[in-house]
Order: sequence, then structure tokens, then C-alpha cells
Amino acid sequence: MTTNYQQLPLAQVLPGMSLSDELLDVQGHVLLPQGTVLSEAMIALMPRHGIAVLPIALQPVSAGQLAAEREQRLERIAHLFRKNDPEAEQDWATALLRSHVSHFRAGAPGEPA
Repeated sequence: MTTNYQQLPLAQVLPGMSLSDELLDVQGHVLLPQGTVLSEAMIALMPRHGIAVLPIALQPVSAGQLAAEREQRLERIAHLFRKNDPEAEQDWATALLRSHVSHFRAGAPGEPA
């Protein structure tokens, strides 16, 4: 099985998504091979075979997209803490909170968010 996948309930599966692993029925027979791009008809037939959840391959995310998402998170944090001066010593608790929130939501610089 590929490492970048998620188990999705049939209600969330859309045509055009692809399987991250081969799909087996309850007897262990292969219904669809790994990498199959699902159609509306295929999805509609899954309940007949007792399939309620599918292993769906996740689309790879580019480094540019990750950087843009991280920048958006940092902008949001800056907006939330706009009245706080991180350099002010008398407001150390808010500065510490901002630091923890920034690290949690956006990660440290250079690490994936």
C-alpha cells in the first residue's frame, strides 16, 4: 500500500479519485487494481460488494503550495496577535502563547507544516 493515502467513506469519494491499493471484496477477490481511477459507475457498485470505505491516494503537494499555506497561517497568527508586541517584556505571557501557536500552526522555519 502506498504511504500517502486515506480511508474515505463512499459518500466522500468522487469520480476521478484513484485507489492507493488494490480493492478486495469480502472473499478476498480483487475487484479493482491499485491506481484505478474511479468512475461514478464504479463508486455506485461498491455497496453491492460490501465496500463502505475506499483507500484513496492523496495527491502530492508541491513545496510551493506548502510554503504558501505556511505563509497564510503566519499571516493569520499575526492578525490574531496584532495588538501584541512580541518584544515587550511586560507582555511575556502573550508573546510565549504567540510563539507556541506559531510553532504549532506553522511549524518551525524549514520544517513541513
